[in-house]
Amino acid sequence: MNVLLIGSGGREHALAWKIAASPVLTKLYCAPGNPGIADEAECVALDPADHAAIVAFCKEKAVDFVVVGPEAPLVAGIADDLRIAGISVFGPSRAAAQLEGSKGFTKDLCARFNIPTGAYGRFADAAAARAYVEKQGAPIVVKADGLAAGKGVVVAMTVQEALDAVDACFDGAFGGAGAEVVVEEFLDGEEASFFCLCDGRTAVPFGTAQDHKRVGDGDTGANTGGMGAYSPAPVMTQAIIDRTMRELIEPTMRGMAEIGAPFSGVLFAGLMITGDGPKLIEYNTRFGDPETQVLMLRLKDDVLLLLKAAADGALDQMSVRWNDDPALTVVMAAKGYPASPQKGSVIRGVDVAQSDTVRIFHAGTAEKDGALVANGGRVLNVTASGKTVQQAQDAAYAAIARIDWPEGFYRRDIGWRAIAREKGEL
Repeated sequence: MNVLLIGSGGREHALAWKIAASPVLTKLYCAPGNPGIADEAECVALDPADHAAIVAFCKEKAVDFVVVGPEAPLVAGIADDLRIAGISVFGPSRAAAQLEGSKGFTKDLCARFNIPTGAYGRFADAAAARAYVEKQGAPIVVKADGLAAGKGVVVAMTVQEALDAVDACFDGAFGGAGAEVVVEEFLDGEEASFFCLCDGRTAVPFGTAQDHKRVGDGDTGANTGGMGAYSPAPVMTQAIIDRTMRELIEPTMRGMAEIGAPFSGVLFAGLMITGDGPKLIEYNTRFGDPETQVLMLRLKDDVLLLLKAAADGALDQMSVRWNDDPALTVVMAAKGYPASPQKGSVIRGVDVAQSDTVRIFHAGTAEKDGALVANGGRVLNVTASGKTVQQAQDAAYAAIARIDWPEGFYRRDIGWRAIAREKGEL
């Protein structure tokens, strides 16, 4: 099978690494890829936003199957364009990708189909949003409605912080993504990431993880795209998984089919596990980053066959098996992230830091004059497995100590909650 993977980040490197191990793979391309992905695939200089060029490339190279990594091409309808051209693709239609492309769309869907989530209001002007904030009080959550690269969310602990967030959205801090704002109830509990592979009718659980969104140790500082993750998430017990499937995923699948936008691809539920059970924070319509990195390290099965079954409507014939050992990933980011990351600094020692239990996935990297350099905010994902989360954490940080990159930084407490559980402290 000839496969094209679209994307250039750590998520795509992890997918490329796992797809490359499939015995049914003939040739793997990645557009545009990165220096790490180049070890697993032939990287091609295609812009994921240029759908016509992607389709033409697939026809020229006899590509049988396309896997779309990032959300922006999905929201822009790349899966529709590929399907119209007769090319099999893993990813939702433009209509179904609204689950990520519009937070207001998802909240309205939850309200219509009784899917547990926080109370909310949708606003197209600042005055109405500000009035809602002042009426509800704090803590409260302010979200840009559209895609904002994981940065359009403010968990406001004071009313003034929420009002400032509303103003920032409408003043253009997130471009068109902030033209509409969702203000929602603050949910108290423990966050978790839950994934399902979907084929329009069937949804199959595809692992759990816990992300670390805040930039600083102790869950402090600005929200980011994710500073690290581990899998599985202990809070996602089988009972909670069963409730999530029954109360959130299955009604979402039915609801999307009912409105004429059946969901195919991966449905990523960001959950808050509250005293009342799981509630939806938000849906994403692609694999998480950095959660994919730990999921791929734990997955026993051929990921390519699973993704193709989702695209072909054949998930009712598939099951998913996992290694019991937990996995953990630490994000190494460029100084200045998430506001203004510094690009161009040289990174050394990545190859020697890898081992049988440690994989380093490239996120924002590039090659310049024969050297590996930082080319984004989140730059490397140092990913390790172990018999316990503590062992996986120890292995990841030992690998980081072998990487020579003074201009990088990372959190030093990834996995703290799971480790506390292992020690009986939670």
